[in-house]
Amino acid sequence: MKNLKYLVLGVLFGIVLTKSEVVSWWRIQEMFRFQSFHMYGIIGSAIVVGLISIQLIKRNRLKTINGEEISIADKKYNHGTWIGGTIFGLGWALTGACPGPMFAQLGSGVAGAAVLILAALAGTWTYSALREKLPM
Repeated sequence: MKNLKYLVLGVLFGIVLTKSEVVSWWRIQEMFRFQSFHMYGIIGSAIVVGLISIQLIKRNRLKTINGEEISIADKKYNHGTWIGGTIFGLGWALTGACPGPMFAQLGSGVAGAAVLILAALAGTWTYSALREKLPM
């Protein structure tokens, strides 16, 4: 019962993704073919909201609901960032889905999303098994 709020938020997030057509394979393909601004507008809006939110958290020293101070650590750049980003982008372009929309696609009845979720889990497991051997 205490996790019900997360289920409700997840369902609402899935509805927003579906209604905004972010989970549409066609919309994602349009983006990668530079045929539509729709996805770029959504991604750009999310980046702006994220930047403003982080600045507000830092400047106002906001706390969590439990009263703990929010600490956002700086991240150091490494070559794994662009390598992983390239692999992620290729997977996104080929499948028409990234992690969030995969679950919304499954929830909206796209049966093929189950295969994508299994493949994503396999990729995550493979990464964790090989992490120590990968370039930093």
